[in-house]
Amino acid sequence: MYSFKNDYSEGAHPRILQALIESNLVQEDGYGGDWFTQRAIGLLKEKMGRSDIDIHLLSGGTQTNLTAISAFLRPHEAAIAASTGHIQTHETGAIEATGHKIISVESDNGKLNPSQIKAVLDLHTDEHMVKPKLVYISNTTEVGSIYSKSELTNLRDFCQEHNLLLYMDGARLGSALTSDENDLKLSDLPALVDAFYIGGTKNGALLGEALVICLDSLKEEFRFHLKQKGALLAKGRLLGIQFCELFRDDLFFELAQHANKMAAILRKECSEANFSFLSHSPSNQIFPIMPDSLIAELQKDYSFIVWEKIDSTHSAIRLVTSWATKEEEVRAFVEDMKKQIQ
Repeated sequence: MYSFKNDYSEGAHPRILQALIESNLVQEDGYGGDWFTQRAIGLLKEKMGRSDIDIHLLSGGTQTNLTAISAFLRPHEAAIAASTGHIQTHETGAIEATGHKIISVESDNGKLNPSQIKAVLDLHTDEHMVKPKLVYISNTTEVGSIYSKSELTNLRDFCQEHNLLLYMDGARLGSALTSDENDLKLSDLPALVDAFYIGGTKNGALLGEALVICLDSLKEEFRFHLKQKGALLAKGRLLGIQFCELFRDDLFFELAQHANKMAAILRKECSEANFSFLSHSPSNQIFPIMPDSLIAELQKDYSFIVWEKIDSTHSAIRLVTSWATKEEEVRAFVEDMKKQIQ
């Protein structure tokens, strides 16, 4: 059975494993003070052309979100997120467990816009309610859509005007930045958001996310928050080595491009088979709507998530491709799909 269930089923790119082996007996300082972590941070700053940003390496996306958001907010402040946002749907109340409410907003294609955020501000007007302070977005979104530069610029301008923080979840940032429809560069992001992270776990690393803090007021004493939340890894070198490999050349982007290419094959073939889609997702996640009978047949040989019931006989499934997805397996899925609908 071949899996299209997620983009972290495989371990890590061989180059990362080799780098871990070769450095295994080199003695290094702990907690991110090692040469590899400092080199990785330097490489990321070079890629973004910014020396005035702070970068911290953490082990996973949920850990990064809860550590960052809880550090950035005062006790009475809340985050605004799309109803499909990861912190709202797939993090087991991690943000709420830190004492901060998430204000959920119904959104179009998983994205937020200024008018939706303004509606939240208009409802939260005094000290008897939580105070909306941070806008949470993800790129790609939970339903595979991406933000354009103009959309992100509009959000930034609105947030600055209304004294809101703009935070971007980048678990699948590689897929977003290498999408055929993308017009953003990694170097654009520090000027457009107050903080974001670069996801390694879902793009070829064993684990790891690089949190980038752009706004000066959010940087102070952040390592205290890391330690308190269990995110300050003693063997921080394990994260540093991986980000060194991903960013010493264009490996990070090459892996994401491969995932997108494999998803594009699936998207094209599903479209040509006259299946509609739950969302417009020009990334490594696609959501075709299929008859339940076809889904049941495909599940005999392939693993994927049945995402949403559409009607009594149809459902949307999620197909996810990764840096390691084999094209022959993608083609085999397509052929099996075609056999069932002939």
